[in-house]
Amino acid sequence: MTAGATAIDPLVTARRLLVALDFDGTLSPLHDEPMKARMLPAARDAVRTLAAAPCTWVALVSGRSLTDLRIIAEHRDDSPILLAGSHGAEYWTPDAGLAEPDEQPRDVVLRDRLRAEAEQATRHLHGVWIEPKTFGFGVHTRMAPPADAKAANDAADAIVAAGAPHWRRRTGHNIVEYSFRDEGKDTAVSHLRELVHADAVLFAGDDVTDEDALRSLGPGDLGVRVGEAAVTAATVVCPGIPALADLLARLAARRRERGGIDCEHA
Repeated sequence: MTAGATAIDPLVTARRLLVALDFDGTLSPLHDEPMKARMLPAARDAVRTLAAAPCTWVALVSGRSLTDLRIIAEHRDDSPILLAGSHGAEYWTPDAGLAEPDEQPRDVVLRDRLRAEAEQATRHLHGVWIEPKTFGFGVHTRMAPPADAKAANDAADAIVAAGAPHWRRRTGHNIVEYSFRDEGKDTAVSHLRELVHADAVLFAGDDVTDEDALRSLGPGDLGVRVGEAAVTAATVVCPGIPALADLLARLAARRRERGGIDCEHA
């Protein structure tokens, strides 16, 4: 269904609400130079207003490394917004700061070797960029001609299949990611739900990797897909970022207007 006023009704009355949001394509337009991505002003305003609403926690859940996510989200140390980076392998919270798993030396050595091999194998291809990631690397082909994009993905697939067949492979908008960690955005949403003791969750995303989180939602939660998709587990579809920003702003306003929410008692 498309976004409507009644879709958020159950969330308005939730005692403790978690709003978990993908970043690229959900709050920020996709950008040819990924580190230049920034939230649209309406989305930024909606996120800030939600984070200030009673008994409401906002989290950004991204495949980006936590370091890069903080830069593009313009996230400061005094921010109340929680972060989950690397598809849920890294976290940042106001109370604890950065939390990330220990990396085994052999995994780091393998990551660096395969990333270097991918860079070497694709350096002659136009518009291809190998993105370093905390637990692997990504192959960006947004600016590449179709033939070069296919050649880059085939080369990276062969490199990882030969050197690390156990790594997780994810596809997204003009990117293929490889990682020695197996966490997904469903993992991130589950962890954040427990962390803030949320009674209900809204998750919004625009890409294939977001479907993991959308499928993990339960009764009383709300899944939102930004942009059209042939198949989605979302309950609501927003045609674009402005529509999502409007939905989030309406949710924030109604939770503020309701008032009297007791976070600690049912």
